[in-house]
Amino acid sequence: MFQVEQYTGTKPEQYQLVGKQLEALIAGEPNTVANLSNASALLNIFLDNVNWVGFYLYEEDTRQLVLGPFQGLPACIRIPLGKGVCGSAAEQQKVMRIANVHDFPGHIACDAASQSEIVLPIVKEGRLIGVLDIDSPILDRFDEEDEAGLSKFISILASVL
Repeated sequence: MFQVEQYTGTKPEQYQLVGKQLEALIAGEPNTVANLSNASALLNIFLDNVNWVGFYLYEEDTRQLVLGPFQGLPACIRIPLGKGVCGSAAEQQKVMRIANVHDFPGHIACDAASQSEIVLPIVKEGRLIGVLDIDSPILDRFDEEDEAGLSKFISILASVL
């Protein structure tokens, strides 16, 4: 049974702990939906000041991201590549850390409370799998340490996808 540990120490130390928890959750489990579901739940518990944590999976034949497992309010179901923060991060295959989503041209507002966002592409062996999308009701919520910690989290997750 999974137990939530107290997240203490520096932010990098906390991300190291959540990475170990993810490894324990996905060890030996090949099911993508199960692993993404647990990963989104784990991040939702771990991160403070967030209002949406989830995954969009890349659908190659339509060149769209399709809603996957998440924690938060109902969300947009399909996002074309290149549209909004998620579609742009997926198309460019680069992390996008947006301090104020209202300043991002073409931002797709699924939750009006969202003020800042970080989106990390999930790429394995050069192939786009999807993105991790995290929204916050706080401006400039995500920093370089979040980006580094979440990038490691994605690397661990991608190993089983």
